[in-house]
Amino acid sequence: MSRSLNLSLTDELRKFVDENSGDGTLFATPSEFVRSLIREKKSRSEITALREAMLEGYGDIARGRTVAFSGNLRTAMADGRRLDKDGVDQD
Repeated sequence: MSRSLNLSLTDELRKFVDENSGDGTLFATPSEFVRSLIREKKSRSEITALREAMLEGYGDIARGRTVAFSGNLRTAMADGRRLDKDGVDQD
């Protein structure tokens, strides 16, 4: 499904888009170039979120907030949610 989006650009930004699209460039049209930039930004945002989640997980390990995995992910997640910030079971 294709949807249009009209953008107003400064002269400087329009020149940049034009320099990076068209003959002799990687992108045939300005639209291809802008879509590529948006995809790149989306990917960077997803990578940042994944990195933050991994760091949070490493922090949990460092604080002892871990549970033994029994083969049931739902049970392990429920067990993990019962741990306080110091890794002590609240039940």
